[in-house]
Amino acid sequence: MNKTFVLLFAALSAFAADYAAEGKLWWAHIQFLADDKLEGRNTGSDGYKKAVTYVATQFEKLGLKPAGTMAYEQPVKFETRTLVPDQSGAALVRDGVVEALVPGQEATLSSRGEATGPLTAPMVFVGYGLNIPEANYNDLKGLDLKGKIAVYINAPGPVQASGNIKSHYGSAVERWAAMRAAGAIGVATIMNPRNPAPGGGAPAGGGNPAGGGQGGGRGAQAPQPAFLLADPELREGAGQQVSLTIGRAGGEKFFAGSGHTYESIMKLAAENQPLPTFPLAVSLQVKAAYTTSTMEASNVVAILPGSDPKLKDEYVVFSAHLDHVGIGRPVNGDSLYNGAMDNASGVASVLEVARLFKESGVKPKRSLIFLTVTAEEKGELGSRYFALRPTVPVKQIVADINLDMFLPLYKLKVLEVQGLTESSLGDVVKEAAKEEGVDVQTDREPEQNRFIRSDQYSFIRNGIPALAFKFGYEFGSPEEKIRQEWVKTVYHRPSDDLNQPIDKESAAKFDRIIFGLMKRVADDPARPKWKDDSFFKRFAK
Repeated sequence: MNKTFVLLFAALSAFAADYAAEGKLWWAHIQFLADDKLEGRNTGSDGYKKAVTYVATQFEKLGLKPAGTMAYEQPVKFETRTLVPDQSGAALVRDGVVEALVPGQEATLSSRGEATGPLTAPMVFVGYGLNIPEANYNDLKGLDLKGKIAVYINAPGPVQASGNIKSHYGSAVERWAAMRAAGAIGVATIMNPRNPAPGGGAPAGGGNPAGGGQGGGRGAQAPQPAFLLADPELREGAGQQVSLTIGRAGGEKFFAGSGHTYESIMKLAAENQPLPTFPLAVSLQVKAAYTTSTMEASNVVAILPGSDPKLKDEYVVFSAHLDHVGIGRPVNGDSLYNGAMDNASGVASVLEVARLFKESGVKPKRSLIFLTVTAEEKGELGSRYFALRPTVPVKQIVADINLDMFLPLYKLKVLEVQGLTESSLGDVVKEAAKEEGVDVQTDREPEQNRFIRSDQYSFIRNGIPALAFKFGYEFGSPEEKIRQEWVKTVYHRPSDDLNQPIDKESAAKFDRIIFGLMKRVADDPARPKWKDDSFFKRFAK
């Protein structure tokens, strides 16, 4: 046994896990980030800026290197657009008769649409609005959409394809790309009757339940701004003149005279049946006026330099989103959305894993990037910015390990790993979890499309293998009931605060698993690779 090994073994033995103490350190970060004083960390708000300062200060205390020459912050510039309510609205036109739609009840116009002033266009119901070549499935085939509004139900549909394929093509970005290619100038969305977004949140991670006025079905709050990356080259959704959500109260009005009823269509969708496609008998008339402004909110980036001359210029990213949704619609008299689990918990783990590396003396061969990103709740914009404008050469980023409310609500017995079977990272996380006595499992609810619904997908679409996590459960177990109840009653609600019961020691065990995962990926001479049968291999560069 050589001297170097003896010293390393002694150092690691002295660094044995103390889950109770480490859980308290993890929770202390959440206590700051989810405190009422930060007012929900809405993107660009004063509370968000306090969170940025806190994370940057923690990175500095740990001796991590800034992302740039002088600062830990990566500023991200946004353009915000907000509808002017008394100058904006939607109506149906039938045989020359205009019928205004009640905003927030019958239909809600989004400020993501690009049209200014009046616009009238015919509508076509396009079923689920999916075009999936791998499954030989195309709702748009044979439809004349040129200059028209595509009306669709935001559900996966009865497509015979893997969950990942359906998730990718079912994203708002890919749906719109297909509709735009077919000639559409806008969309009108009907929410999935089988799975309405829990707790009021948007199904794809880009909504703001605290605001309400543009989510379709609230109306009592003022319209919330749409966030766009200021750099036009980084924007998605270009060419979408109209973006509208159809409320349940207005559904029948859209389908009247088409030969189909709203209820019959919703019944088919609820049963996950194929849907007909057909022109609607009414046109949509919209008028829109916006106030626009620019703002800035930062990602926070720190680097632990690698120790191997051959590998130190490659990077393993550990990411979590720092923003939440701020102050908005009261629930049981509380209007402050603290975001303790979503996602102060993930940020706390980023800080704790960074501390584990520094205090253990472990020197990873590759460099590690510790990253907290902005504007996840606005559509994963901060991670998109970093993935496309990284502070290091993008070709040198080998993996992203991402956390978004991993939910330590009970003892950690099994870890749910999103992307487990997609890349070689899945094999590595099995080893890291086994070391802590924890099993792993695939996503228990693949229909939720979680692998494409948070910041890891910004990296995946840029060719970088990634993983994301939740505390797992067995079907029919008490843990399943606890998690489902949390999603139903706490997710994207003010009750996601410091008063909820959390298993801090299990969170610390989870952090140790991530620590082991990061070390293994950093030290492996081979880069992580997508598996040959992975859908996401197509993005590799």
